[in-house]
Amino acid sequence: MAKYTLEINNTRHDIEVGSGTSLLWVLREHLGLTGTKYGCGIAQCGACTIHIDNKPMKACVLQVDDFADGQKIKTIEGLSSKGDHPLQRAWIETQAPQCGYCQSGQIMQAAALLEENSNPSREEIKSYMNGILCRCGTYLRIIKAIELATDGKVEQG
Repeated sequence: MAKYTLEINNTRHDIEVGSGTSLLWVLREHLGLTGTKYGCGIAQCGACTIHIDNKPMKACVLQVDDFADGQKIKTIEGLSSKGDHPLQRAWIETQAPQCGYCQSGQIMQAAALLEENSNPSREEIKSYMNGILCRCGTYLRIIKAIELATDGKVEQG
């Protein structure tokens, strides 16, 4: 067992886990941040997408050992303290989720896009969101939600 200090959602967490423990399992099992989902375990589906220093990363293939040097980690729970981020509100308005399993990864990927480009074109959205899989196929609603959030028609509450 080893001790780690992680900054997650602007809160410092001191944890003790085995070296090599997946960051995904630290988030879910040790800290109770279950919004980040386990999908494939090989960084192919994107259900586990989180932000590391504002960049989207797949938590299932990251190890806790890699985060001892102060990187800022953000999960879906940290996107908005009230769950009212413009993307979250747009997701509800467009009824983007069907089963909902991939949606936290979808939203985190979209949030990273909007941090880089506050007004992306439809093609830029499609390109950036490529690789975050939705088994239900709600891609058109996801794109519509991102466009709605970027148009400023949905604001943080």
